[in-house]
Amino acid sequence: MATYSQQLQKYFKEYEKEVKSTPVSSREVAIWAINTNRWKPRKADIIEQCARDFAKAWREEYRTDKFGRRYRAKHAVRIKQGDEQLTLWADMDTAPRDHMEKAFSQRRKHIVGECHQLKVDVDYYNDKKKNEEPINLVLDFTEDVEELDYLDKAS
Repeated sequence: MATYSQQLQKYFKEYEKEVKSTPVSSREVAIWAINTNRWKPRKADIIEQCARDFAKAWREEYRTDKFGRRYRAKHAVRIKQGDEQLTLWADMDTAPRDHMEKAFSQRRKHIVGECHQLKVDVDYYNDKKKNEEPINLVLDFTEDVEELDYLDKAS
């Protein structure tokens, strides 16, 4: 039996055959899947959507400290409880230190993982297009971070 993700991937292939091939927005495909009765919301889907909306709102909450630094107020830590994966959120101004240490560590690991996948994708693309100039990928963000710090202090 196909997993939920596999089913959605199958719907995308059907969309490409029946409507149009890529590029396409996930919203367009969602509208098509709902209109063709391929996808129907379950109570769990509604709860998950609500939870995603909360998480998005919390990720977007920023405050400014007395030094003018704009910081993200809410931080998440992913934990496993039995067979269930949970994401626990806390406000940085009141969160215990161990929560913040885990949150920062997990965010850093996420960034490293994203950079690794980006490198794999660029390497693959460059190998596929050997007759073209390769796309250069710089993964040292030191200057980028310094520039953003400078711009923050200048504003």
